[in-house]
Order: sequence, then C-alpha cells, then structure tokens
Amino acid sequence: MFVIIGATGIVGREVVSRLRAGGAGVTAVTRNDRTAQFPPGTVVVQGDPSIPRLPDATWDGAEAVLLSSRAALGTATEILAAAADHGVRRVVAISAATVEFPAGEPRFIAGFRALEHAAEASGLRWSSLRCSDFHANALAWAPQLRTGDVVRGAYGKAATSPIHERDIAAVAVRALTEDDHHGRHYVLTGPAALTQYDKVRLLGAALNRHLSFAELTPEQVRAAMTAQGLPDDVPDRLLGSLADYARAAGSTTTTVADLLGRPALDFATWAADHATAFTR
Repeated sequence: MFVIIGATGIVGREVVSRLRAGGAGVTAVTRNDRTAQFPPGTVVVQGDPSIPRLPDATWDGAEAVLLSSRAALGTATEILAAAADHGVRRVVAISAATVEFPAGEPRFIAGFRALEHAAEASGLRWSSLRCSDFHANALAWAPQLRTGDVVRGAYGKAATSPIHERDIAAVAVRALTEDDHHGRHYVLTGPAALTQYDKVRLLGAALNRHLSFAELTPEQVRAAMTAQGLPDDVPDRLLGSLADYARAAGSTTTTVADLLGRPALDFATWAADHATAFTR
C-alpha cells in the first residue's frame, strides 16, 4: 500500500492513477473525501497535512509515502514519525530545484529544505524530487485565454526548463516502489529552457491561435493577484523567482531521461494534452 499525501494535487493525482493502473494499493489523503474522485479501488482518507496528526487509518498496510503537498512543509517531521511508528519503510518528498539552484525568496527555499531534512531524519529510506516549475503553472493563464488572445504578465524573458507532471509522477512511482533511490536528491526539469514568450507561442500552436505575451510591471501583476483575493505569498513566490530567472535562466538536467530511459516531455506535449483548458 502506498500513501499519497497531496493526492488531489497535480502530481499526487497522477501518481495515484499510475500506481492504481499498475495494480498497487493506494491510500489517497485528501481534505475533502466526499468530492475527491480517484480510480476505482483507491482507499480515500480524510486528512489535512497541515495538521501534524493524520488519522491512524492512513497507515494501514502502508510501505511507502509520498509527500507532495506544500501544506506538509511544516508538519513533515510529525507525519513521518507516525509513518515510521506504523511500519512505513520509504518516503519520497516532492521538493524544489531552488534548493540546489537558488532563485526567489529564501524563505520559500527554506521550507523545501526543511521538508527534505525531515525526510532524511525520519529513519525511513528517503529520496527527494527537486522539481523545476511545472508546465501546469500555465493553467493560470486560462482565464485570460478563454476571453482573448493575450497573456499579460511580468518578466516575459524569465527562462526556466519547466516539467510535465507526468514525468514527475513517473519518477515518483519508481522512487516509491524501488530500493535504488535511497539517499538521492534528483533535480527534475524539462528538456529545454523556455521564456514566457516561448510558452505562449507553443500554447498558441497547440490551440491553432495567434497568441501574444504583453509585459506588465511586477507591481501591476501583484495588484491584479491581490484583487483576486490571493494571499501575499502567491505573488511573492511567483514574482521573486521570475525576477531571478529573468537575470539568469534556470537549470536544465537530464535526470528524467536518465531515470526513465526516454526524453523528458516538452511543453508542446503538455500544451496539446491540456488544450481544452484554454478553449473559449
């Protein structure tokens, strides 16, 4: 049995699907067990990873746990202590590439570093997946593109090598089910650095539309996000990292290809997979 904390997130949901498709038992931890939808046979447990103690039923028969929720950043030590007490043997933590290649505000990096430290100190066999920004972050543009052909944002020249959630999930499943990954920090990125201008162009090709990126000031973006009711941490996280990536592109690794034996999925593939999210 594999416990997925953050099971309704972009990565967690994909991991649940892959494990169930392979016939593995899965316990999906979610705040709302009434509305969450998972593959048949998934055991669903209501639990909030921001609260240190999860229901004891979470750990029934579990051999490994995936921490894929930012809500667990401050509670990982307690959660993993309970996992160890119930006989769990392995933990995989979804972390960030910024731990190894700093960008953005130090406090956000510190949160992921603390998560990794909790895994390392847990007594479990551990590995961490230090991920670059997700292709799926582009879903934030969907409301703009459902009503027009312009994406408005700051730092259009900021360049990273974003990663497909399917690649993160594929590596996570291997780390959860195999013994060869203990003590490893894997930096996972997509195959090439892309600016926001590049992403908009590739998204336009997938949608068969001529899209453009309109540059706003960071202050304008912050004001717009605040007006939507988003907490300050959201623009702080976004704008801090974009400012750094506008000065120097984020890292690109071959780790996905090395582990999976195939190239990392590119942004064009992700855009084609999710084109309907941007349909007018």
